[in-house]
Amino acid sequence: MLNNQTIGTLTDLGLKGMADAFREQLESVHYLELSFEERFAMLVDREAMDREARRLATRLRAAKLRHSATIEDLDFHTPRGLERSMIMGFSSSHWVDAHQNILVTGPTGIGKSYLGCALAYAGIRSGHSALYRRAPALFADLAIARGDGRYLRVLQSLSRAEILVIDDFGLTPLTGSEPSDLLEVLEDRSERKSTIVTSQLPVDSWHEALGDPTLSDAVLDRLLCNAHVIQMNGASMRTKKS
Repeated sequence: MLNNQTIGTLTDLGLKGMADAFREQLESVHYLELSFEERFAMLVDREAMDREARRLATRLRAAKLRHSATIEDLDFHTPRGLERSMIMGFSSSHWVDAHQNILVTGPTGIGKSYLGCALAYAGIRSGHSALYRRAPALFADLAIARGDGRYLRVLQSLSRAEILVIDDFGLTPLTGSEPSDLLEVLEDRSERKSTIVTSQLPVDSWHEALGDPTLSDAVLDRLLCNAHVIQMNGASMRTKKS
């Protein structure tokens, strides 16, 4: 009865990990060989692990990544221009801590979006917040926000993400306010946060895709400053899977 009350109290206090670990200790005779200090340390460790798992799940939900991808799951056997040592180096969060950008280019179906999500997940796993947006949807949302008075709030929301993934950039040439909207997004992030951009266009074609020469210079200055460029190539991975 006393043990059940203890488990209930731990649960009420929000110590679910500790409650689960205590229940496991009660159900196994193996723990009887351990000292009180050892068993208590295991309870504390379990609670810490449980809380970190919940924080990770919360960050992943907020990120809304298109793919459930990790760097460890990437296919390095298929020739795609991926340098294994370079990509594995991104598994730590040093590039996020240094506010560096990662630009991924290559043909359709090569796995750019998957790689972008895997890189974002690496940052999330290290404790950073992230947000995934496809470029067409991002520009549409900003256009609507400009009209209904939410423009600054949307920009602030984007700026809070420590990693912003802009997927499918440059599928069509940017028009209207899109170049200036992109500049506003990047201005809030330049040398403060990290941005991942994926595109079918090689980086040297982005200036033309952005249209206005002055805005293009400003956008590329903020993107290319302190950036890693990953140029993927080869056949479509979708064709390979089929």
